[in-house]
Amino acid sequence: MRRLASFFVGVLIGGLVGGTLALLFAPASGKQFQQQIGETIDRISGEVRLAAEQRRKELEEELNRLRQARIKLE
Repeated sequence: MRRLASFFVGVLIGGLVGGTLALLFAPASGKQFQQQIGETIDRISGEVRLAAEQRRKELEEELNRLRQARIKLE
């Protein structure tokens, strides 16, 4: 039982020390970090939308080509 208690005390102290060090050495404040995450999400979602639009146009063009080829075969 004593070993288990010692283990949990060690985990607790390690968590506190690790959390403190993470806060001290964080490259940006919480607000700055949230802003950076928001900007990254906006950029990535814009890139995904653009790629989806381009792919949709490509697929529509291919569909039209296939329809034209089918009409010629009939």
